[in-house]
Amino acid sequence: MIAKLRGVVDAIGEAHAVIDVNGIGYLVFCGARTLRDLPAPGSPVTLLIDTHVREDHIHLYGFSESLEREWFRLLLTVQGVGAKVSLAILSALTPAALAEAVTAQDKAPVTRANGVGPKLAQRVVLELKDKMPALLDIVSAGSPAGAAPARGTAGLLSGVAADAVSALVNLGYARVDAFAAVAAVNKAKAGQGVQDLIRGALRELAQIREPS
Repeated sequence: MIAKLRGVVDAIGEAHAVIDVNGIGYLVFCGARTLRDLPAPGSPVTLLIDTHVREDHIHLYGFSESLEREWFRLLLTVQGVGAKVSLAILSALTPAALAEAVTAQDKAPVTRANGVGPKLAQRVVLELKDKMPALLDIVSAGSPAGAAPARGTAGLLSGVAADAVSALVNLGYARVDAFAAVAAVNKAKAGQGVQDLIRGALRELAQIREPS
C-alpha cells in the first residue's frame, strides 16, 4: 500500500495531479485545497496518500497534511459518503470548519460542498459527532510534547479551550459534549479565561443532560 509519494509535479488537473517518482507518473486524486497548495509543474513535492484498492482499479488520494487525510478517512465511515464526496467536503471546508460544524451539529456549512444535500449533510454531522473525539485524540497523540497544534485544530485543541474541555471531561461529561459546549461559549464571547469558559460550558451542558 502506498502511504506517501515524494517526487516532482508533472501535471495538475481539475481534480487530480500527476506526480513523477523516478520516471513513473502516479495519478493522484486531490481536493481543491491540496491542489492549490501544490507547487508549479517541475517542482519537488511530497504528498500523503490514502490508497483504495478495488477489483477494477487502484486509486490514490493525496493530501498535503495529515489532518486532512484523517478527516478524509473519517468521512468515508459515514453512510453515503464516498471518496468523491469526502474530497468535495474537504474542498469546501477546512478541517477546523468541519470540526466546528460537527460539534455544533450545524449541517448548513456541509451543504456548501458539491453533491451534498441537506439530508446527507445532516447524516455527516450526526454520525461524526461520536467519532470526532477519536480523530482528535489521534492528532494529539501524533504531536510531540510542547509542539504547536496541527493546522486546522487551533481554537478546538489548544490554550484555555483545551483546558476547559479537559476539566469538563474530568467532571464526567462526554468529550464530544464538552467540545460542543466550549465551542459554543467561545464562539459567543471569545477571549474568556478558562474559569469563565467552564462556567459558561456548564450552563450549556445543563440544558442538554446531566453528566454521566
